[in-house]
Amino acid sequence: MADVKVCDETMTGREIESWLLPGLPDEMTARELLRLRLDAGGGPAAAGQLDAACAEFARNGFVMIAGERQVDDLDEVIDLSRAAEVAFIRLVPLVGG
Repeated sequence: MADVKVCDETMTGREIESWLLPGLPDEMTARELLRLRLDAGGGPAAAGQLDAACAEFARNGFVMIAGERQVDDLDEVIDLSRAAEVAFIRLVPLVGG
C-alpha cells in the first residue's frame, strides 16, 4: 500500500492545494488517480466531472506529473511505490495564439 500526496500546482511549481491519500494500491491507472483527485477536491466526483476532466487532459488543459515523470495517457499504470507525489498542473493558453 502507498501513501500519495496529490497536489494542484501552478506552472512555476507553486503548490495551490494538496491532499494526502493514504493506503492506495501500489499501482493505479492515471485515470483512477484523476478520479481520486476530483474526489479529494470536493467529495465524490460525478461521472460528468470525470468525463470533463478526461477531455481537458486530452486537450492539454493540464498535465499530470507522477514522481518525476509526465503522464502521457490516462490508461497508463502508475507505480505509486515509486511516485509518492502526483501533481496536476493547469496550463494557461498564451494570449493571442
